[in-house]
This record gives sequence, C-alpha cells and structure tokens, in this order.
Amino acid sequence: MPDLFSPFKLKDITLRNRIAMSPMTQHRATDGHINDFHIMLAGSRAAGGFGLVFPEQIAITPDGRTSISCAGIWDNAHIDGLARLAKLVKDMGAVPAIQLGHTGRKGSECPPWEGRRQLPPDDPRGWAVRGPSDVPYGGVRPYSVHPLSVDEIHELHRAYADAARRALDAGFEWLELHFAHGYLGASFLSPLANHRTDAYGGSLENRLRFHLEALDAVRAVWPERLPLTMRLGSDDLNPAGLQFDDSVAAVAMMKLRGLDLADLSWGFNTDDMEPKPFAELAAMVSRAERVRREVGIPVATSWNLGVPAIADSVVREGAVDIVMLGRPALSNPHWPLWAARELAHPDPWSLVPEDWAWWLRNLRAHPDCIGWPKPAHEAADERQTR
Repeated sequence: MPDLFSPFKLKDITLRNRIAMSPMTQHRATDGHINDFHIMLAGSRAAGGFGLVFPEQIAITPDGRTSISCAGIWDNAHIDGLARLAKLVKDMGAVPAIQLGHTGRKGSECPPWEGRRQLPPDDPRGWAVRGPSDVPYGGVRPYSVHPLSVDEIHELHRAYADAARRALDAGFEWLELHFAHGYLGASFLSPLANHRTDAYGGSLENRLRFHLEALDAVRAVWPERLPLTMRLGSDDLNPAGLQFDDSVAAVAMMKLRGLDLADLSWGFNTDDMEPKPFAELAAMVSRAERVRREVGIPVATSWNLGVPAIADSVVREGAVDIVMLGRPALSNPHWPLWAARELAHPDPWSLVPEDWAWWLRNLRAHPDCIGWPKPAHEAADERQTR
C-alpha cells in the first residue's frame, strides 16, 4: 500500500514521493521573465523534499497573464530563465514541472494586495480580456469580454503547442494545462461563461472541444514518455454552471485523447457559489477519488491537505495519487521533512539532499537544538512519562 512518501511513476517519470508544490502566482516577473526569486522559491522547495515542483502558472500569450507582472513562455527569450529553474529543481532531487495557462476573462488584474480588481482595457497595465463569449465575469471584473473567433481559438492552440515545445527545451519533465479557476479553459467548459452556438458551445462534447484540441496540439510536440496532465475546474457549485457529473465524463473523454492525470479543482466561473466548501479539510478528495475510481486515471488534488496525517491518509486509502500543496509550501519550504517527522518516517532526513542529510543525521548537539520542534508523537510520549 503506497503512502505519502512512496515513489510515484507516471510514464517514464518517477517522483520520489507523492508531495507536489502547486503553481502559485507571485506577481514578480518582468515582461514574462522569471527571476532569482522564482528560482529561489522552486529550488528551496525541491531541496526541502517535495517530489514535484511547479513555478507559478506560465502564460502562453501576453494577455494570458493575470497581471503584467506574471510569468510567460510566449517567446524563446523566456527559455533561459525557466531552464535555470528546471535545472536547479532537478539537481535538488525533484521533478521540474510546468503549468501552462491563459487567464481568459479573469486577466488584466492588479496584484491582490492592491485590491485584486480588473483593470480597464485603456489602463497601461491592462488589456481587453478574451473568452468564449461576451459574458463579463462580474463583480470586480466588470469589463466586456472579446468573444474568440474560431481562427483565434486555433491560434491559441498553436500557442499552447509552442509553449510546450519551449518548456521541453527548458528541461521540464511534467506538463500541466491550467483549465480551472475561471481561466480560459474553465470558461469554455462552463455554461455560465460559454454561450456559443457553434462547435465550441452547447453540449458537453462541444464545450469540451477546446480542451481536446489543446491536448492534441500539445501532445503533438510533448513526448509520449513525459506526463501530460490537466488542472480541471470540475464543479461551478452553481445550479446553472458546470456539474461534477459532466466533469467525470469529460475526464474520461480526455483520457482517450492522451491525458495522463487529472488534477481536480473548482470551476470558479462565478462568485455566486453554494455551498462554499473551501475551508473544509480535504475538500476536493471525495470528488478526486470518484474520478480515479470511475475513469481509471491517476488523480491529484489540493484544498486543505496541509495536515500531514490527512495528506498521508488520502494516499493510503487510494483516494488520490499526488497531494498538491499551495500555501503550506509557501509557509514551510521543508513541509515534506516536517510531515515525515510527524508521521514517524524511519529516516526523515532522506528527503533532503545528501550533504544536508549527513550533517543533520550526525548532530552532536542537544537534539532539541536541531531547529525543529519535537514531532507530536514524541512530545505526547514525553508528557505521559512526566
């Protein structure tokens, strides 16, 4: 029975454990170029024991960014910085992964600490957002949406393929398409955002066409030996939006077109959601488990899996294959090492590079001065013996 620290093999790639750092937008890039901050963030988490490490979502076009300070891969000039990141992650023992995306009608924003509002198209930091239909997101994103023509859809699929080719050149070994969280792919699948009457709208099969053609375009350039995965917005939590039953069917169709793993998340195609389970522990796990069981495809998910015992249990129970961690990875660059100590792993230091591990295993000082609190089970034992 696998656990959180068991290796996981997908295609020709083997992760040293089931712990991944999720992509998280940082708003620190310049003209799409990542910098030392991004390399530090990814490299430190790889050194801290994560098995799979993503930088932030990487935009396939300039208007695919959330803000002008988000990273991109629409130009060959972006490859060098991303290659530095991928090499460091791999040198630290993790698999370098990349998530390609386009924010669609949720782009052209200022950073969240500046109000997280959409900027008007005439703002020098903004642009006219695009989507399947002229349906504004609403709320803090009130501006009109340019409905994509069929030719423009095909151009975007070529952009996905070009981005995948650059990602391969940069040394990434795992590729994920971000089709969740109200971004472009998610909006095509959702009846709330997609009001088209052509081959890309209406039925589930038509609304899924954007996804299937993107998979085809990327797989044509991304080697079969390397994993091709998708973060899928699988439930709008709105009676008029995407329903989870349809997403199960959608994953089955995408599996036939080369999808290797489904990373399940929410649709976020509207702010009008009920219920809102986002603070529940393991909030997405039951949905992920259903996809794994009914479709027969490996799955990953996030949403409140930062408690080590919970993360370990969902793997042991066969509900998910990979645990995706966002904010826990930001708050603790050595989360896997901490989790290993909490879960009484026989050799927690094996999760970090060997030169670090040697010094940590051979501590000559007082054990309480290692820089970590005692694992919970050891602290409990001490309290009982007092």
